[in-house]
Amino acid sequence: MIQPKPIAQEHCTGCAVACVASACGISYAAALKLFTHQEHAGFRGYYCPEVVAALQKAGLRYAWRKVTGKNRALLRKEGAIVFVGSSTRYPLGHFLLKTRKGWMNIPAIGDVRAGFCSRLPGKAQWVIYPQGALG
Repeated sequence: MIQPKPIAQEHCTGCAVACVASACGISYAAALKLFTHQEHAGFRGYYCPEVVAALQKAGLRYAWRKVTGKNRALLRKEGAIVFVGSSTRYPLGHFLLKTRKGWMNIPAIGDVRAGFCSRLPGKAQWVIYPQGALG
């Protein structure tokens, strides 16, 4: 996997797009074109199957699962994209990409910068992971 660069989300619910862009080494605009319903980045966001489909269009093999005690190790895999549930900070939930530097994240919704944090900002509910990461 390439060393991901932090990509800022450009829409209020575009965190999945930013994760796909970083995982693929492409721009936010190029990643947005991989999603069937680009307008969802502006108001509802994306679900795991839509994120996996976008990654597949870019030639990456990913799958997704609900996070359980048995598969929590997937959260430590470089390239994993994790969805954390809704909270005060992220009312609709939030996607983050696992990298060697930590979790790619934006400092705050509406902030046009991107960076890394060492801990997930909430409870992981779903994980989208590179195929082959389970073994």
